[in-house]
Parts: sequence; C-alpha cells; structure tokens
Amino acid sequence: MALRLLLAEETARAEPPVLKDKPHRDLLPRATHFAPKAKAMISLFQHGGPSHMDLTDPKPELTKFSGTDYQGEVGFSFVNQASKKLLGSPFAFAPRGQCGIELSDLLPHTSGVVDDICLIRSMHTGNNGHEVSIRYFHAGIPGVLGRPTLGAWLTYALGSESQDLPAYMVLSDPGGHPVDGVTNWSNGFMPSLFQGTVLRPKEPRIFNLQPPAHLAGQMQQQNLQLLQELNRQHTYLHPNEPELLARIATYELAAKMQLAATDALDISKETEATLKLYGIDDPETREYGMRCLLARRLVERGVRFVQLFHSGQPWDNHDSIAKNLPAICRKTDKPAAGLVADLKQRGLLDSTLVHWGGEIGRLPVTQEHGSPDRAGRDHNGQGFSIWMAGGGIRGGLAYGKTDEFGHKAVENVVTPNDFQATVMHLFGLEHERVYYPYNNSKQILTSGRPARVVKEILA
Repeated sequence: MALRLLLAEETARAEPPVLKDKPHRDLLPRATHFAPKAKAMISLFQHGGPSHMDLTDPKPELTKFSGTDYQGEVGFSFVNQASKKLLGSPFAFAPRGQCGIELSDLLPHTSGVVDDICLIRSMHTGNNGHEVSIRYFHAGIPGVLGRPTLGAWLTYALGSESQDLPAYMVLSDPGGHPVDGVTNWSNGFMPSLFQGTVLRPKEPRIFNLQPPAHLAGQMQQQNLQLLQELNRQHTYLHPNEPELLARIATYELAAKMQLAATDALDISKETEATLKLYGIDDPETREYGMRCLLARRLVERGVRFVQLFHSGQPWDNHDSIAKNLPAICRKTDKPAAGLVADLKQRGLLDSTLVHWGGEIGRLPVTQEHGSPDRAGRDHNGQGFSIWMAGGGIRGGLAYGKTDEFGHKAVENVVTPNDFQATVMHLFGLEHERVYYPYNNSKQILTSGRPARVVKEILA
C-alpha cells in the first residue's frame, strides 16, 4: 500500500498539472504559463512605513526649505499633532556601488549590495493607514479582510518544490505578531493548506517535532500508516469536503516534517563567515540575522514563499525619528544585505526573489512635538520606496520618482497591484489567469483592479 502511494505521488510530480476550473487541494508542483525566472520568494516586510526621504530617496529641496511651510495639500493621520513645517533629513546620502544609486548612511550594508537590487521610488497606495495598505499589499484590495495573501496565491498556483516542508512559511518576531496579526499570512477563502505556517521565534521553533521515545521508529510508522488508511476511508465517505482534505494533508505533511524541518533549522554546519555575514555574531543583529539565514535554508530546501515580520510596527516613526530610525536600521540592514549576498554567492539569487519594504512611507513635514529631537513624521501612502532583488529583477536600477519633497509619486507610479502582477510574472504566471472559484465567481489576486507587469525593472 505504501509503495503504491509513493509511486502515485512520483507520477504526479513528474507530470505537473495545470490550473483548471475545479480548485485543487494539494501542494504538488504545477505547470507555469511560461518559463519562470523565480522559483522562490523571501519577503522582508517592514511594518510601519520606512521613511524614504531618510533612507532611499534623497531630497535636496526638502533640506533646503526645512523649517518652512509646505505649500501643497497634506493628508494627516494625526491631525491634532499636524504641522506643515518641512523636515529635512538629518542623515547624509551618497552614491553607492557601481550604479551610483544614492542611499542614506543608515544603510551601509544595503549600500554594499545596491548593484544587485532594484530600488522602486514611486510606490503608491493612495491610503495613509497601516491596515488598509497592508491588506492592499498582501491581498490585492485596500482594507478588505478575508482574502488570500500573495503567499497563498503563489502556493496555490505553483505548489511546492518540497513535499516534506510547508510551501509557505512565516518567521515571526520574538516580540509578538505584526500589526494586523494573522491577516498578514491568511489563506482567506482558500483551504487552510495554503495559509502561512508560522515558525516560533525561539527554540523549539516547532513544538512536538520529535515523537516520544516509546513511540519512535517502527511503532510510529505503523501508527501513521494506519491513520493514513483511516483518513482515506473517511474522505471516501465524505467527498467534496475541502477543509477535511486540507486537514488530512496538513497532518501528513507534519509527519514528513520530522526529518526535513529538523535539518532545515539546524545551523550548526554553517561557517563562521556565513554567521558573520548575517550579523549573528552581534547581539543587535543576531535575532533578525538568524531569521534571514533560516529563510535561505528554507528556500534552499524547496519552500516556495517565506515571510519575515516584525513585532508591531517599528518603522512607524511618529516621534524621535533621529533616534528610532537608526535603531531599526541597525537591527535589519546587515541581515537583509547579508541575505542577498549569501544567495548570490550560492547561485540562488537568480531563482530567488527578495523583497524589502513596508506598506507606506512618511510625510516630508514634521509631526510637531515641540523640541527638535522629538520630531517625527506622519503616514504617507502617496509615495514611498521598496526594493527587490534576484529572481529576474534588474539590479543596480532606481525606478520611478517622487516629487521634489518626497510627498507624492510622480513618475512611473507603481501600485501594490502592479507589484503583485510583476511578482506573478516572475514566477511564470499571468496573474489574471490564476483564479480560485469562490462565491460563484473566479477570484484573482488583484480582484480585477488595474495591474501591470512593470517590465522596465525586469532583467
């Protein structure tokens, strides 16, 4: 019986199926619409809204007119603390790498891999709020709950390269969940099999990974074989129950993970040079560096989509930006750059797409707090920056522009729907052809909203 099952699985993997009208409920590899550039993606999501005019988008005019009133219209999230006084960046910018892209002194390590990244300076959500923009970025529609996220769509469309590990994994922060919680990795109206699997932020990262001693070995294998046969009989008696099928698939995957996950999470054989590259030797970067390293080890083993999140929203610098912004940069800059460099030196960057960015940016005016050292910036979804690397992305490119003060995207505007369509394209998918039948309609990631593949940033 076991041999018959294994042969059936091998046959299914040898001939990847294609997406059809009837939704599937498995993670077997599936055929793409055309040849893909990317096979896996790591998203380093930066909750809170990194301040682009202090990090990635230098604005000399903002510095020149700092302290004067901004003449344009501004939408504030915190009206009672609002000010129209322009706030020039206290941080210096300089050209970096051979490409000469200007980055802030707060990003010395990202500056070292700038020739491998595409910096998009013209992101636009049109919304200043956190949750509304987070859901737009992850699930395709501003503010709407109950929809599958990008990771769920990719794993539904493509399945997994590994049948021993979850296709979609989330590496959470020791401090707790990010803003909007589990919505960030939701399966929405899809079966729960396509939801992100969360790894604990400390050891043991997966509870109950090893069986008790008295159940290990042959005893456990016999138990699992019996359970598998009972499950198959149960599904025969209860056909067309998607949640039942997803639950059974999840339990079967859990059994396979006992060896695969233990290997993936064991960094004992990593070299000292690799650990230093991620900053694991430094208390300030150790935790985030460890998660970046684990992300590499997971995609190395066939995991399709990996996301890293922060606790809360540490980039939400409403006050004391001169102190708080350098602190979060020190935690994340070296590990993020180390991930790109490590993927490249291992020959994995060409097939692994890396994304760095938040849901919004910050305003060019100060959020008034009296003394200058308490100055901060309010939310801004009208124009901000993200970067991407690998997986078919053109490196050493700065794409798009905001206005002279960094308030609004004015050239080559890119929306989250454009970002999603471009990611799907890099994975060999036409985003409008990847749909899930739900509520008597064919649901797609971008939900029919305008979305273009940003071909100018493709290698």
